[in-house]
Amino acid sequence: MNPHLNAQTHAGLKVFAVSARHLSFTRAAEELHVTTGAVSQQIKQLEQRLGFKLFRRRPRRLELTEEGRRLAAVVDEAYQAVGLEVRRLRSGVMSGVIRLRSVPSFLHKWLMPRLPRLQARFPDIELHVTAEDSSVSLRDGDFDLALDLNDGHIPGLAITPLMEERIFPVCAPALLRGRPPLRHPADLAWYPLLHDVTAWRGSHEHAEWERYLEAIAAPPLNLRRGYTFNRHHLTMAAAIAGMGVAIARQTLIRGELGSGELIAPFAQRVPTGMHYGIVHAPGALDDRRIAAVHDWIVEEARRAPDGS
Repeated sequence: MNPHLNAQTHAGLKVFAVSARHLSFTRAAEELHVTTGAVSQQIKQLEQRLGFKLFRRRPRRLELTEEGRRLAAVVDEAYQAVGLEVRRLRSGVMSGVIRLRSVPSFLHKWLMPRLPRLQARFPDIELHVTAEDSSVSLRDGDFDLALDLNDGHIPGLAITPLMEERIFPVCAPALLRGRPPLRHPADLAWYPLLHDVTAWRGSHEHAEWERYLEAIAAPPLNLRRGYTFNRHHLTMAAAIAGMGVAIARQTLIRGELGSGELIAPFAQRVPTGMHYGIVHAPGALDDRRIAAVHDWIVEEARRAPDGS
């Protein structure tokens, strides 16, 4: 142990903090319920341990030396911080940093509009948010909680399911002008396709289109054509720009459909078998701060199971 920070030094610093606040050994002794002589002796021993003077003894008063003034400011700040944290712990207020990872589109479209409610409920929790797509592995230790779209199984990690994702084609109304009508899946042969190559964990670049067309028993189509993107929101932006037909996610597309920026040419909405979920290490929820954020996300998902 550092000889300057042993138990005697810490005890002396407490006496010094009170004495510096009062600039009086007598008043410090009254607050600490000891004698004035005991305070004076503690300060003398502390000065010997530190190797510099803390006070100038004047007739009927004390003055802090420059070293004493600087140390008093640091010690007072430290004791205030300790006192504040003790009060928070006693009152049940939660504070600290929680590391949250999320697939980017879900973060942008679903979580971000809701974060002010989390901030209002837990103002002393600081969320450190990182966007990582599903091509980046989830490693225990990189995060406290992660929002991910997957099949519910990641070895070594626990998952709390939130909502199942459904998919369906969308396009800009302008895309239909000057082309054959888009009434049936076979008509897609006349239209460029757009692909999200990181649709969900473990997917390949044509997985969304394959899943949708297989589920509705569509005739065979050439899917290996068109633009590819590694973010869902970029794929949707390309669709809004009239670049082609894309696969949308029910959870994330309500705004664009409501505004008329995008339309859904087919009625069928297909379950992907994938769920958005909260990924965490086993035992992570033993930390009540992490559990509080986890439970808040679950609560938000239950309030809006379709992503609204």
